[in-house]
Amino acid sequence: MGMQVGCAVLLFYILPTNQKKEVVMQSRRFHRLSRFRKNKRLLRERLRQRIFFRDRVVPEMMENPRVLVLTGAGISAESGIRTFRAADGLWEEHRVEDVATPEGFARNPGLVQTFYNARRQQLQQPEIQPNAAHLALAKLEEALGDRFLLVTQNIDNLHERAGNRNIIHMHGELLKVRCSQSGQILEWNGDVMPEDKCHCCQFPAPLTSARGVVWRDAAWHG
Repeated sequence: MGMQVGCAVLLFYILPTNQKKEVVMQSRRFHRLSRFRKNKRLLRERLRQRIFFRDRVVPEMMENPRVLVLTGAGISAESGIRTFRAADGLWEEHRVEDVATPEGFARNPGLVQTFYNARRQQLQQPEIQPNAAHLALAKLEEALGDRFLLVTQNIDNLHERAGNRNIIHMHGELLKVRCSQSGQILEWNGDVMPEDKCHCCQFPAPLTSARGVVWRDAAWHG
């Protein structure tokens, strides 16, 4: 095999210039034809997949539609909620490590609580209202009922205020807090102070017993 390849290369180099050009052109045409045939096979396969989707999947979806919607910060930005990662976002004013990690909370719980208290206060301002996108998703859930599920990365409650009920908050909720000791989740609309305790930790207990503090019910970074 090696001798054949070597002979072919040697033959190419001893060919006249015009014949070399012809060999090169034929080689290029061969490779173009190979790519064309490969692309043609891919196109046929994609066409078969689309026909299957049209004839089998779409009718089934029409008969029993189920809708899953995923939303992120952009939908709430239209209502005036500042995002974290935009050019003028919240991370421009704070280091993530200081206000959104367990280590930051352990170092300075007051700073973390102040940061999220400000977010909580903003959310409850009268001008912060669900926008047209929130209302449209609420109407979609109303039409589909239990066949609709909304999953959001946002920690605000604008979807709920618009009317959505079948909803999962991936990163927790701003108007709820979690006890660091018991894990209980409580509704909490006001500011959270470092010394605040949940109801399960308010009762007298031996000095050796741990007492939990409340922190925001939102996912940590890292």
